[in-house]
Amino acid sequence: MSPARPPVCDFGWNAPDFKLPSTKGETVTLADIRGPNGTLIMFICNHCPYVVSALDRIIRDSRELHDLRVGIAAICSNDSINYPDDSFEKMALFADKWKFSFPYLHDECQNVARAYDAVCTPDFFGFNSKLQLQYRGRIDSAGMNPQPNAKRELFEAMRQIAETGSGPVDQTPSMGCSIKWRAAA
Repeated sequence: MSPARPPVCDFGWNAPDFKLPSTKGETVTLADIRGPNGTLIMFICNHCPYVVSALDRIIRDSRELHDLRVGIAAICSNDSINYPDDSFEKMALFADKWKFSFPYLHDECQNVARAYDAVCTPDFFGFNSKLQLQYRGRIDSAGMNPQPNAKRELFEAMRQIAETGSGPVDQTPSMGCSIKWRAAA
């Protein structure tokens, strides 16, 4: 099976609002996580090897982006009936195990993933302070083979967005497992 790839960044596209349950037992909205210098929405899941191989880097970058006053949330939209490793209960265990410093949200109905046109896990959406899309790229050039000297594309893009309000012109799309959509009723 070949990996899924999202489209290139649609600069200026406005972030759709959402209201989702978090693994900490709270309901979280886009306004709740919005950062004064930008917002990063990540579509991830528990079982995707692309996500698992990037978790250390996602966590590192998220902590450093918090220092730049960038708000962050991760959303799992996978069909948890056919993919029980992505159930809400297992999401909570996963977030605790990895000590997420950001809310991990459950998109059970998949409406948020559809509104964002999320394609894969991981799929990164970097917005400026006005919630206009400025980054839709990968975490770094290493992919599933972490390398100590890999260019930190997501972090550098979000730092640029935090400082200038605009993302880099050149972006390489993320790659990962496709979102596990529910069968049409």
